[in-house]
Amino acid sequence: MLSLALAFFASFIAVALIVRLSRTGALAWDDHQLDGAQKFHARPVPRVGGLAVVAGLVVLMGWVTVTGAGPVRELWLLLLCGLPALGAGLAEDVTKRVGARWRLLATMASGALAFWLLDAQLKQIDLPGLQWLMGFTACSLLFTAVATGGLANAVNIIDGYNGLTAVVVSAILLSLAYVGWQVGDSFVLSAALATVGALAGFFVWNWPRGLIFLGDGGAYFLGYLLSVLSLLLVSRHPQEVSPWYPFLLCIYPIFETFFSIWRKAVVRGASPGVPDGLHLHMLVFRRLVRWAVGRRDAASLTLRNSLTAPYLWALASLAVLPATLFWRHPTALKLLIALFCVAYVWLYLRLVRFRAPRWLVLRGRDGRVSRFRDLM
Repeated sequence: MLSLALAFFASFIAVALIVRLSRTGALAWDDHQLDGAQKFHARPVPRVGGLAVVAGLVVLMGWVTVTGAGPVRELWLLLLCGLPALGAGLAEDVTKRVGARWRLLATMASGALAFWLLDAQLKQIDLPGLQWLMGFTACSLLFTAVATGGLANAVNIIDGYNGLTAVVVSAILLSLAYVGWQVGDSFVLSAALATVGALAGFFVWNWPRGLIFLGDGGAYFLGYLLSVLSLLLVSRHPQEVSPWYPFLLCIYPIFETFFSIWRKAVVRGASPGVPDGLHLHMLVFRRLVRWAVGRRDAASLTLRNSLTAPYLWALASLAVLPATLFWRHPTALKLLIALFCVAYVWLYLRLVRFRAPRWLVLRGRDGRVSRFRDLM
């Protein structure tokens, strides 16, 4: 608990400094673009929250190094391997000039570094006809790099609303920490809990008021962490942890990515890399969160933004909770993956066809809206 608290306070203070410097004009890291298919905030906001998360981890690692109260070498290597993913994302956050291809390559490089330095290898995939490929080092390295790059980009895709990514990633990390504790993996347990603490320090500034964004750097780094910790659990404990466990655990961002690629490339005949406003979380914002709809003032837009995330928290929990219960049972995990995909498609089709279930629609009377706006 002490490590979690240290990471929390370090991250909390780091965010406070970033927000303060941003408001005084000392930092030019704000997102000033307020219009666009994927823009749902009403005022310029610093988007380098990933720096605060990493600051929380660095402070914790410094304490572990001094006290020797944890797997020091592995923790520092975990951070070191993630620097390409973090750096490419931060460069895009600050300059807006780093192409998607270079960012993908950077996250894959982080996965490759973890493959060599942390032995985070994708050795077991439990797919007929492909398992034998994992016996070749080159194939295992390629699959590991692709899996890391893919999950990092998937986390970045769902990072669209205040509090959304922080809570979803924290829930996944808590599950990884629990399974790590069950199998006696102190490194996975320590790293997961430390990151949860750092995310909590960021979260209290990000939700509900949206004073800072995670940014590409934070999203890519967190996706890298989820991938590496998942790979380590499966590769270190192949007889206990099913390879389908992390797949179900992260199925929300993973399926969101694959569904978006299919929707853009196959259905619309467009490039998968072109931004649009039809991701599930955007449809939830437009079709379900009707609280203060039509208002364009900053407080009302921020309110609607923040009320969107709980819907996706609930959706992600439909995967995280069962994965945590059935992490040893591949058959159950495969069935649950299929059920989640069906539920996702059902909800998406209902929303995109303007047939949202009434019990999901959130409305507010003017008086209640005004009271909430006063709190923002």
